[in-house]
Amino acid sequence: MGTLLESIHSPADLKRMNYAQMTELAGEIREFLIQTLSKTGGHLGPNLGVVELTLALHFVFNTPKDKLLFDVSHQAYIHKILTGRLDRFETLRQPGGLNGFMLRTESEHDAYGAGHAGTSLSAALGMAVARDMAGGDENVIAVAGDAAFTNGISFEALNNIAEQTKRMIIVLNDNEWSIDRNVGAIARHFHRIVTNEHYKHLHDSATRIVEKLGGKTAVSVMRRAEEAAKGMLWPSILFEEFGLEYFGPIDGHNLPLLVETFKFLKAQNRPVLLHVLTQKGRGFQPALDRQKKFHGLGPYDPETGLTKPAGQLTYSEVFANTLVDLARADERIVAITAAMPNGTGLDLFRPYHPKRYFDVGIAEEHAVVFAAGMATRGYRPVCAIYSTFLQRAFDPIVHDVCLQKLPVVFCLDRAGLSGDDGPTHHGLFDISYLRGIPEIVLMAPKDEDELADMMKTALELPGPSAIRYPRGAVAGVARKAEPRALAVGKAEVLIDGTDVAILGLGPMIAEARDLAARLERDGYSAAVINPRFVKPLDREMLELYASRVAAFVTFEDHVKMGGFGSAVIEALQDMGSVVPVVRIGWPDQFIEHGKVDALRAKYGLTAEAAQLQVLPLLAHRQPRTLVAARVAS
Repeated sequence: MGTLLESIHSPADLKRMNYAQMTELAGEIREFLIQTLSKTGGHLGPNLGVVELTLALHFVFNTPKDKLLFDVSHQAYIHKILTGRLDRFETLRQPGGLNGFMLRTESEHDAYGAGHAGTSLSAALGMAVARDMAGGDENVIAVAGDAAFTNGISFEALNNIAEQTKRMIIVLNDNEWSIDRNVGAIARHFHRIVTNEHYKHLHDSATRIVEKLGGKTAVSVMRRAEEAAKGMLWPSILFEEFGLEYFGPIDGHNLPLLVETFKFLKAQNRPVLLHVLTQKGRGFQPALDRQKKFHGLGPYDPETGLTKPAGQLTYSEVFANTLVDLARADERIVAITAAMPNGTGLDLFRPYHPKRYFDVGIAEEHAVVFAAGMATRGYRPVCAIYSTFLQRAFDPIVHDVCLQKLPVVFCLDRAGLSGDDGPTHHGLFDISYLRGIPEIVLMAPKDEDELADMMKTALELPGPSAIRYPRGAVAGVARKAEPRALAVGKAEVLIDGTDVAILGLGPMIAEARDLAARLERDGYSAAVINPRFVKPLDREMLELYASRVAAFVTFEDHVKMGGFGSAVIEALQDMGSVVPVVRIGWPDQFIEHGKVDALRAKYGLTAEAAQLQVLPLLAHRQPRTLVAARVAS
C-alpha cells in the first residue's frame, strides 16, 4: 500500500492534498485495487476507470452532507476507500465484509443503495426535491454510466428533473461499455459527440485554458466555446432538450480539469449534466485488453491478469450451446438479452445466428414487450435475463406476454443465491412473482441434460414459459445427443419410498438425495422426487404420496414465502390432505453476500437441518430396523 493511501482516513485527508499528490494517490489506488481484487475478485475494470473522477468529487464536495450517488454502484470502490473503509477493504465481497455495492447500512457516506442500473437519476431527483422542500443547501450528485442511459427509468427521470428542481448535478461517465459494448441509438449519439474532430479540437483547447487559468472564468469560456460548436454541429442536443445545461465532454482522468469544473458546477443554480470520458480498466493492460472479463471477475494473477483454469461448463454455457443447436433446426427461434450477452452466455449464440440475436441494452421491460411483438408474428423469442433483473419486467410479463398467451420463453439465469454479489443480485423471488400468473409454465432442471430437455419443451409450448437455473458449474452429468420434450406437469420419481417424500427442486435435488440417505440410515423409507415443474405441479404424484407418507420435505433455492414449498402446501390443501410439509428454503429477509455453502449452512438449507425438522414428524412410525429386530426376536 502506498504512503499517501495509508494517510487517507476520510475525505478531509484528501482535501489537504495538491494536484501532484492527488495524481500520485491515484496511482497508488490503482495498484492497491489490482493487488487486492486479485485475491477477492470484484469489479476491477469499472473502478480503475473512475479513480480521478471519484477523487475530484470528494475533493470538491462534502459527503455525507452532500449526497453522492453511483448508478449500479459497482464502481464505488474508490468512494469506499476514501470514506473510512480502507482498513476493511480486503474483506470486500467476503463473508461479513464490505459489500461490493453501495449500502446505506454500511456507511453514512453511502447515500443510496444500488445494484441495478438506471436508479441514480430518479433517486437523486427525489433527494434534491426533498432538500428544496426542507430548505436545505446540500449538493446532490448522480454519477451514471453511459449504459444507464439506455434504461427507461433514466429517461423517466430526465423528463422530470428540470421541472422539479433547480439544482442537481448529473455526471455522465462515458466509457462505451456496460459489461459488453453499449448498443443502440443513445450509444451512437454519445460516440458521435466524442469522435467529431471539430468538437475534439474545441474540447482540447478548452482543456488547455482551464489548465492555464483555472477557476470559474476558464470554465465559463469553455462553456461558451463548446456551446457555439454544438450550435453548428447539433441543433438539438439531447440533454438540453430535457432542460439540463450540458457541459463537456471532458477528460475524466485530468484531475485539475475535473476539480475546476466541479467547483464551477457546484455554484450553478440549475440542473446540469457533465459528460466525462473515462477509460474502463485504465492502468492495468489485461483489463484494457479484455474489458468484458474484467468488468467483474473472481481472483486473478495481478501480474498477468490470468484467472484460474476454467473447470466445468456453466449452466449459462449449456443454455447457450443448446439454443445454438435448437436454432439450427428452427429458424423461428430468436435470442434476446438486456445488455448481458456475456453473463447469460448469449455471446456464444451470436456468432452462429447473428441475425437472430438482439441486445436491447439495459432495458428489461422493453426486452419483454419486444419479444411479445416478435411472438405475434410467429417467431419463438427466448429472453435470457438474470432472475433479479427480470423483476423489473413483471408488468410486461403479465400484460404483454401471459395475458395474450404468447409463446415467449424466459430463461432465468442466476436463479437462486448469487453468492458474492449479495442481495441485489440474488435470484430468490422469481417463483413467487411468476407462479401466480395464469398461462405460464415454470420449470427448474436438476442438471444440464434436463435444462436442454426443458428448453426443447418450452419452445414447443403454445404459450409462455420460464426456466430457472443457477449461476455456476453444472452437475457434470452426461447429456443426450438430442434433447427431448418433457410431459408438462409430470415429476420424475428417482427413488420410491413410503415414510417421507422429499422433493428437491432443480439442483437442490442433491440435498434431497442426501436427506434420503440420512433417513435410510435412521431406518426410514424415503422417496426422492425431481419435481421438474413448479407450475403446473404434478398433482397426481402428490396425491399418491399423500396417501402413504407421514411427511413431505421440499428443498428450493428460493425464499419460502410464496415459493415452491408453498405451492405444494396449497395443492395438498386443495386435495384435503393434512400431511405436514417441511419447507427448506430461504427465510423472509434479504440475504447478505457470502459463499453459497456457508450461507446455506447458516440459514438451514441443508440435508442435516432438514433431518432435524422431519424426524419428529416420523416419530409415530417405527423405523424398519426396529421392526426387523422385533420380527427376528
